[in-house]
Amino acid sequence: MKKTSKGKAGYYSYEKKKRFLIMAVMFAIPLAIFATGLIMYHTRNNVLTVLAVVGVIPAARSAVSWIMVFLEKGVPEDIAALTEKNAHDLVRGYELCVTAYEGRMPLDAVVICGNSVACYSSRGNKEKFSFMEQHMTKILSSNDIYGVKVKIFSEKKAFAERIRSLNENPQPARDNLRYRPNEQYPDLSGDELIWETLKSIAI
Repeated sequence: MKKTSKGKAGYYSYEKKKRFLIMAVMFAIPLAIFATGLIMYHTRNNVLTVLAVVGVIPAARSAVSWIMVFLEKGVPEDIAALTEKNAHDLVRGYELCVTAYEGRMPLDAVVICGNSVACYSSRGNKEKFSFMEQHMTKILSSNDIYGVKVKIFSEKKAFAERIRSLNENPQPARDNLRYRPNEQYPDLSGDELIWETLKSIAI
């Protein structure tokens, strides 16, 4: 199981395996405690049963964590290839599921250039595109990154044309980005800071 960090292709596949193993261990512990109590006292009415029941709570939380990532799918190979072909040296990443109180938005690919963020979603609800664009912009603003325009695409051709345009002429978008350096990431460029901020609100 090769470790893959958030924002890289293959992240969901890695996380599904990792979280499943954690969940299995978390459930195995209270089960073992319960079985030990049953063997020792020949009845389930003992203190170890109480400990086992309490131990199910964190196990249930790990199950929820696994289910959340289990529902996600990795970036399609053609989208990853298309992004790599057209983005070149631009900051980019894959497999983000951005969350909000009102729902979540799976993003197969994200390309960042200055104040322009171009995203591709093959499974997102198109009716929520506008809301999630605004949500992501607000999150960036609350982190002292201003003037960012987020656009979510569902058409591969339009997405490719947008990131190709940004790659060919990146300076206007970079000139329009305003941000305050982050103490946690003092060495990051504005584009990289946007990427780290978006990752922080993703599963």
